[in-house]
Amino acid sequence: MNTVFTLWLREMLRYRRSRSRIIGSLATPLFFLVIMGSALGSTMTMRNGSYIDYMAPGIIGMSVLFASLMGGVSIIWDREFGFLKEILVAPVSRFYTALGKAAGGVTAAMVQGTLLMIISGLFIVDYTSVMGQILSILIMFITGMGFIGLGITLASRIESHEGFQMMMTFITFPTLMASTAFYPMANLPPWLSIPVQLNPLTYGVEALRWALLGVSEIPIMRSMTVIIVFALTMILLGSWSFDKAGDR
Repeated sequence: MNTVFTLWLREMLRYRRSRSRIIGSLATPLFFLVIMGSALGSTMTMRNGSYIDYMAPGIIGMSVLFASLMGGVSIIWDREFGFLKEILVAPVSRFYTALGKAAGGVTAAMVQGTLLMIISGLFIVDYTSVMGQILSILIMFITGMGFIGLGITLASRIESHEGFQMMMTFITFPTLMASTAFYPMANLPPWLSIPVQLNPLTYGVEALRWALLGVSEIPIMRSMTVIIVFALTMILLGSWSFDKAGDR
């Protein structure tokens, strides 16, 4: 566990020192929420509440998705600067090394998502309860663990920083658009409803929507089950991929 804590602390120090990253991670989602939420809200009618309220959990989910997947980029940087080789030859299990990387990345994602939730709750959105906001932090953690596991899996197999960035762009935007972050599932065409229902981000967003607004198109127990299974599967896959990358 000392290995997990040390790598977590290293990721946190790097995150704290990158002020531009913190500002950008908050400014971009807030821009989406205010501008796009207001524009689409003027053309869409929601059965429960306003569109900007509906969109807020989706924007928080988007922030967690981007931050978690990009957490894998630290593996690319460590490989390029030689630090990864020093980690891999240390007399500790590589599973805990990967877990420390994942813990640092998901904590950064949770910080971004929580700050975004607080700011939007103070000025834009009316959340249901404080307990719901606390529960949403747990949901962010579980969802983030799944996607950072995916990020670690890809980073362990991709050699270059440029290749990783291209792969992240290829994954993030289809994952975001094929979810319920921006639109409800009820009126989707049949061909689109299939990838939306298979998308783990859909269940993370719906769980956040249930916790923050008290409404969801998917039962909360089903959403929680899917994101927990997704998180466990991807963390195990990410640890296995990280272990195999050290043997190459």
